[in-house]
Amino acid sequence: MTFTRITVSPDQMGGVPCIRGLRVPISAVVDMVADGMSTREILEAFPDLEADDAVHVRSYEMQAASDTAIFDRAAAEGPNHPLGTH
Repeated sequence: MTFTRITVSPDQMGGVPCIRGLRVPISAVVDMVADGMSTREILEAFPDLEADDAVHVRSYEMQAASDTAIFDRAAAEGPNHPLGTH
């Protein structure tokens, strides 16, 4: 999946992934979701965000978590795993 609403720039926010070039790191939105905030509450907290931004952040985070799990498993299994070191 292409995350067109997620931007990364070394000159902005230390290079952390942000939403649409805004100074809103995706981690801030992820934390709000983890705290139980609704999309409406998040949009009220960040008026420059759009509902699609919240959807993209959730998808991005799910993909990142999946990728991390795959590489963690590969590291644990070592050279026997297709992604492990050889």
